[in-house]
Amino acid sequence: MAISLPLLPDLLRPSLEHHLAQWRAALEAAGLAERADELGTEFEQQLPQVLAGSDYVAEQLRRDPQLAWQLQEEQRLHRPLQEGEMRRLLQQALAGLASEEELAQRLRRFRQAQQVRIIWRDLTRQAPLAETTRDLSDMADACIDEAYQWLYVQTCASLGEPRSAAGKPQHMVVLGMGKLGAFELNLSSDIDLIFAYPEPGETQGGRRSLSNQEFFIRVGQKLIKALDAHTVDGFVFRVDMRLRPYGDSGALVFSFDALEQYYQSQGRDWERYAMIKARVVAGDQAAGAELQAMLKPFVYRRYLDFAAIDALRSLKQMIQREVQRKGLQDNVKLGSGGIREVEFIGQAFQLIHGGRDRALQQRPILSVLQTLAANDYLPAAAVEELTAAYCFLRDTEHALQAVDDRQTQMLPTDTQGQARIAFMLGFADWAAFRQRLDQERATVARHFAGVIADPDEDEAEPVAPHSDWLPLWEGTLDEAQALEQLSAAGFTDAAAAWRRLGSLQASGRVKAMQRVGRERLDGFMPRLLAMACEQDNADLALERVLPLIEAVARRSAYLVLLTENPGALRELLVLCAASPWIAEQITRYPVVLDELLNAGRLYRPPEPDELADELRQQLLRIPEDDLEQQMETLRYFKRAHVLRVAASEIGGTLPLMKVSDYLTWIAEAILQQVLKLAWREMVSRHGQPARADGSRCELDFIVVGYGKVGGIELGHGSDLDLVFIHDGDPHSETDGARAIEGSKFFTRLGQRIIHMLNTQTVSGALYEVDMRLRPSGDSGLLVSSLASFARYQREEAWTWEHQALVRARALAGCSKLTEGFAALRAEVLGAQRDESALAREVTGMRQKMRDNLGTSATAAGTTADAFTAERLFDLKQDAGGIVDIEFMVQYAVLAWSCRYPELLRFTDNIRILDELHNAGLIAGEDVHRLQEAYKAYRAAAHRLALQKQPGKVSGDQFHDFRHGVIKLWQQMLPTPEPDPAA
Repeated sequence: MAISLPLLPDLLRPSLEHHLAQWRAALEAAGLAERADELGTEFEQQLPQVLAGSDYVAEQLRRDPQLAWQLQEEQRLHRPLQEGEMRRLLQQALAGLASEEELAQRLRRFRQAQQVRIIWRDLTRQAPLAETTRDLSDMADACIDEAYQWLYVQTCASLGEPRSAAGKPQHMVVLGMGKLGAFELNLSSDIDLIFAYPEPGETQGGRRSLSNQEFFIRVGQKLIKALDAHTVDGFVFRVDMRLRPYGDSGALVFSFDALEQYYQSQGRDWERYAMIKARVVAGDQAAGAELQAMLKPFVYRRYLDFAAIDALRSLKQMIQREVQRKGLQDNVKLGSGGIREVEFIGQAFQLIHGGRDRALQQRPILSVLQTLAANDYLPAAAVEELTAAYCFLRDTEHALQAVDDRQTQMLPTDTQGQARIAFMLGFADWAAFRQRLDQERATVARHFAGVIADPDEDEAEPVAPHSDWLPLWEGTLDEAQALEQLSAAGFTDAAAAWRRLGSLQASGRVKAMQRVGRERLDGFMPRLLAMACEQDNADLALERVLPLIEAVARRSAYLVLLTENPGALRELLVLCAASPWIAEQITRYPVVLDELLNAGRLYRPPEPDELADELRQQLLRIPEDDLEQQMETLRYFKRAHVLRVAASEIGGTLPLMKVSDYLTWIAEAILQQVLKLAWREMVSRHGQPARADGSRCELDFIVVGYGKVGGIELGHGSDLDLVFIHDGDPHSETDGARAIEGSKFFTRLGQRIIHMLNTQTVSGALYEVDMRLRPSGDSGLLVSSLASFARYQREEAWTWEHQALVRARALAGCSKLTEGFAALRAEVLGAQRDESALAREVTGMRQKMRDNLGTSATAAGTTADAFTAERLFDLKQDAGGIVDIEFMVQYAVLAWSCRYPELLRFTDNIRILDELHNAGLIAGEDVHRLQEAYKAYRAAAHRLALQKQPGKVSGDQFHDFRHGVIKLWQQMLPTPEPDPAA
């Protein structure tokens, strides 16, 4: 057989010729030489390449040349295995077992054959990395489970069947950890296992009764022996049980309750790290799923867990010390920039964010990296580099292990070994391979440092000299020294700052902190003080941030977040100093601190389509029956995006009109998803309601917004004025097993929506909902059919209800019903009206509002004398204010839209005023004056809201705007003559 491998170094030719000679001799000895042609041209061409790389494959073929024919059956050397094929092949190999010795022998021979097939396909580059690791993991799964199932039956026959106290048969659950759990086994991996069983109990049917734990310990011991023991046929897998609770000193098998209790009370950070990849690889899959659900809260915390970084950093430092001590710098797994560092990067984000972002709750590192890019945790370019580096490092690892089926990640030091690895990976020589390897490792090390490095070592983010503040915080300075330091640092009222710090130290929450939490607080506070001094108003920044620190004292992971991310701490201080409302919101809902991690995103709220898609994607990751998590996701979404809007408003990157737009878009996105969730829940319970024609409804329901949300003018903390309308048959029953009348279905649907919006959870309520604008107000039905709503609007509604309808629009639900509502609104608002009677009703309602809601300035009159600093101006209710403008717009729409239907196109005041100007109904100068006044008033109201102040200003402000609005009011709505019929 000619050797024609262009990259094959001369150093490797003698070894290859030796292997080929042994292969030919083995064929002759087995009487197979005449049949060699049956193996095919492809086999003959690939054989030298494989033998040049793998002494292990050469030895297996020498010992059993028949293996070549076995592997060529169904072309398994040259195609990937189909799903389930690995297990089917093993079941065939194990058919008719008679003893544990025979089980061990057949498992080992099956493993040898599969190792040859997998190495062959890997070295000939027929199999990508994902196929190689998946095949190895599938082989492990099959060997563990088939061996367990056979041993379980045999052990039951001799010792009896294990049962729970209630008599339910028990099976063991085998958790595969690490690379096995993630389907990432390498060519010579150990397998890390944990054994568990569901419930305590005893065996039944044996010579004597054993506890379930004793039974499963015996099964577990037999399973380890079947896989791990070295025989003349080698081994199947090296089994490592040290990841179980208490390690080697712990019991071999634990009940579910014992495992849960251990992890919740004693579980350590490295065990959380290990449990990320845990997977049920053998035994009772259904019970295993229950076990993993029990352990999930230990692995994935519901809050942002930046403490995980510190744990990973400690673990990494321990590994680095081991690398230095054992000289492992040339280890492609543990050395700097190695495989372990890529895994650390992915798992750091999983531990920190995985409790809230279920997309990160997955095992394979390459999938995790793609999720990090898709969800903006890491730049796409960084993920591409890490992915390429990881694949190269894993290919290198496989080449190292394929040589001799030996568990190693160390680069060879001998020239022949180096030449072989370079050849196997397609490089002309060792120097070319080493150059590429060093580049990839440098890339990994750089990204790793950005994620795991100590913040004090981050040169790109210089930190304040916080160590200077440690003595003050720890109390080693006397009061005079402390006041001097605070004053010198820029605190105007040093005594007040000193008192506030003392109050924090003395608070019950701080005193109750456990040791780890207190250490985190002591590490954080000097950083906070140092950075507070950088603010324009250090006193205000400190005053507003300290309540947050006290609030999160018992959840010190938030302190780690701010310690690990100096940029986030700086943004927190800036925002809190600028707005007590923001400070209060973050204190009440510290989960939104996550938003401070990305300043670019913080000051750039997404567009409406992005908002809706982001929320939809987040909810898709949550099981349909997990209402609690759905409600928490909705609340976080709102808190996070409202914070981004407020930050943008304060930062000057978002003007008033856009602020209201964004706040309204946030509400719309939430209402759309709440309606879908509520509808899905109701249909799952009761089936679909019917229409009048007997067909079944597909979400024939709309949520109509009035007032600020209808007029696209939401502010911070605004309620939602809503009306619910359906188009089903109220008398027909739904088609589910628990059928109810359509009227009840839609009423319960409305109640469900309100419940999801109003309910107070740990993250507060979504919105306060006001339903008083529905037909007949509080005494009316919660949900109306479109027909009954139309009848009410045409026959019973008051003028003020038609005024409210001017700012009404459908926010969520059926598009066809939305069109029907819009047509009805146009019909009702566009009806011919007596303008004098309309003016009397509008001005009468406005006067009542002024009398009941305005300030004393209104009662004093509307002359310039009333506009003084001593008399406050209510921006909304006083004469010349917001409501005057709104009432004028509403009057104009009701009076003139019968002739000018274009006035009905929009629901917001600014664009309706534009239409009034375009129609020639109000002069351009007057429209401009009203619009500018309206925007100025609302901007002032927004600023006051962010300062947690009522919507009132000194009476000597906005003189020109107020006079202009009052003048136009008097022109458009002069005090009418009394109604002679009254």
